[in-house]
Amino acid sequence: MSDIFSRIEHSRTADEVVQQIESLILEGVLRTGDRLPGERELARQFEVSRPILRDALKALEGRGLLTTRPGGGTHVADVIGQLFTKPVTDLISMHRKAATDYLEYRREIEAVAAEYAARRATEDDLALLDRIMARMDEAHRTGNFDNEAEIDVEFHHAICECAHNIILLHTLRSCYRLLSEGVFQNRLLVFSVPGAREALLSQHRAIYAAVKAGDPAAARQAAMDHITYVERSMAEAERSGDWQRVSRLRRKQRSEFGDSEPARKRSGTTGRQTTN
Repeated sequence: MSDIFSRIEHSRTADEVVQQIESLILEGVLRTGDRLPGERELARQFEVSRPILRDALKALEGRGLLTTRPGGGTHVADVIGQLFTKPVTDLISMHRKAATDYLEYRREIEAVAAEYAARRATEDDLALLDRIMARMDEAHRTGNFDNEAEIDVEFHHAICECAHNIILLHTLRSCYRLLSEGVFQNRLLVFSVPGAREALLSQHRAIYAAVKAGDPAAARQAAMDHITYVERSMAEAERSGDWQRVSRLRRKQRSEFGDSEPARKRSGTTGRQTTN
């Protein structure tokens, strides 16, 4: 983080420092939880006095953009925010249709993000994507399930950053928060579908390749295909889970009576009256 702040060129005021830090947060350069350099170092980078820097940091903290932890320095506050209020989020978590609608929404918005990324990604953006893909390949190779799932979300974050659209960036960050907070408890079911891990890796590579090649149409289609696959796989996993549940209940019920005919037949009751 030592080289992301630049010298204040004009009037040496707290406003100039505030505006620069605001911009870094808005563009996603500074992210939630990032720690700023110490006061002395930060004042040196901005080339402002420490009293001016303190005024700037105090103003940003007062607006909820920064937070100071006793003995832990100054950090970027949780600025992602909620896409929905808590009551609405609770409702979403309790209704199955919401998961389908969520993926439908993501399919469209991530298609736009991937298309923009293919048009706008810089060499530095692509270098970051290279590192993320290398980590994804390694997590897949070693079978580190939890790490693979985390990098999955990180990959989509990075694609959105490559799009260089502030509204897309913060909208998708809020959207992904629903995943990190476990609103959709069944999201990891997709990994239980046979062949899913390999398919997901291949789909991420397709998005990555299209962005690197600067092919907006291919990037858009790859992103849509990916979410469509996730949606289909989640439905398949849920159905499979239901099948397993019903099978277990059948087995449990029938094990009480053995594998012969149902109890009502063994007792001689057929369920209908007969006359001679």
